[in-house]
Amino acid sequence: MNEDTTAAARTPLGSSGISVRPVGLGLMGMSQFYGAADPDASVATIQDAIELGVELFDTSDYYGASSATPGRPVPGFGHNEELLGRALKGRRDRAVVATKFSARPTPEGRSFFDGRPEYVRAACEASLKRLGTDRIDLYYYHRLDPAVPVEDTVGAMADLVIEGKVRGIGLSEVSTEILRRAHAVHPVSALQSEYSLWERGVEAEVLPECRRLGITLVSYSPLGRGMLTGAFRRGADFGRDDFRSTLPKFQGENFENNLRLVRELERFASDAGAAPGQIALAWLLGRHHDIVPIPGSRRPNHVRANLAATSVRLSPDDVARLGALFDPARVKGGRYGALNTSQDGNER
Repeated sequence: MNEDTTAAARTPLGSSGISVRPVGLGLMGMSQFYGAADPDASVATIQDAIELGVELFDTSDYYGASSATPGRPVPGFGHNEELLGRALKGRRDRAVVATKFSARPTPEGRSFFDGRPEYVRAACEASLKRLGTDRIDLYYYHRLDPAVPVEDTVGAMADLVIEGKVRGIGLSEVSTEILRRAHAVHPVSALQSEYSLWERGVEAEVLPECRRLGITLVSYSPLGRGMLTGAFRRGADFGRDDFRSTLPKFQGENFENNLRLVRELERFASDAGAAPGQIALAWLLGRHHDIVPIPGSRRPNHVRANLAATSVRLSPDDVARLGALFDPARVKGGRYGALNTSQDGNER
């Protein structure tokens, strides 16, 4: 396996004029959902990632505002952006910054989504301040506000592009109809959705529509929230402040079934001379040139391992074999439980 992880071909983000190395870094887990994290260590990991060649850094104003466990203390709205802003001091021109707006917390610890044009502008200004920058490279509409036509929200985002505060716009977890309506107002550079070996819901309609419109798919949770790295064993215990404790794929018989699939992935990886997570990322990268996975990590050694996936070469037969191994009919458990159907994440 070639270890030159910075030489991989670049991937354009739609028609925005921005291109990135094909493995980014998702930052959500540095603020919430997977247990407590050390802010200083997180900043150091981001800075190390820049030195390793990572370019796309994915955050949101919302990361830090909620908890996987109701009533548990959380860092606060904007925390994750502030971490990234700290890390980028003196390094801003070496990073492509992606952040999101619309998700807002309530005093009761729940969430709602705000797509009003006036909020788009206010949220952008606040994010720019927290990030310590004069521009956001990729600005996502995090989740749809059902009370506001998507055309109105995207129109406000387009105004930010005209003003130079945003370079490209993105959507997250939307239908093909919404994607087309938004793209008709202003070119959408990227769509962010969960996509991995064990979560394939975008393949039927969303991914083909992205390709028809020239929109890059940014894949969050490309390592199945850590499952596809082979990090877990039978009887794994996820604490109350770990989001995975609420997810069907990680529960009981579902977990044991899915673990058996991961054991097969581990054997495949061993034969290929790679780590299981690297094979999972290489499978995504081998699907098409317009997919950018954003695995999350708090540790530089994990970041380095993820980047090395760009040097793993899978044959078409390998890609097909892995796809069959994790055929959706073989993976047990839905994406979210009944209590967290509005949550999202981009952790490993």
